[in-house]
Amino acid sequence: MTKIPSLTNSYNYRKKLFTVPPVAERRRALKMFWCGARRRVRDEGGGEDEDEMYGYNEEMAMLEIYSQSCREEALIVTAIVDDEEVEVVIFKGVSSCLSGETAVDPARSVLPERAVITKIDRVRGPFDPSQIHYIQRDISFQAFKETRLN
Repeated sequence: MTKIPSLTNSYNYRKKLFTVPPVAERRRALKMFWCGARRRVRDEGGGEDEDEMYGYNEEMAMLEIYSQSCREEALIVTAIVDDEEVEVVIFKGVSSCLSGETAVDPARSVLPERAVITKIDRVRGPFDPSQIHYIQRDISFQAFKETRLN
């Protein structure tokens, strides 16, 4: 058994001792090297069809790269996905869906490959929905690509 001085009576520090069983002492020593990190398990079963259907949107990737270089502005992208209008904000290379859910996986595009970008609004960043300061409004993707991305 290991003897450890009691801290309850500091004036009688050396006379009052309590003991710790050796099993508890070994556990305490092992805890120093124990790692509490968890591994994230990905379900490879049901999501494959959804990922193939979702695809990679090259236009969104181009806009995200643009927003990384122009850090003082944000982009509000309006697109049509399956006859439904979707709004996405892109700021500092990160995109987030304003009108629906954003995927947890950052490698997955916010808009599916089949999405058609109808307009882009350039706003002063950081994006504040209560006070939007527009730099340029209602730009088509083709016009934005010709003027800003080249």
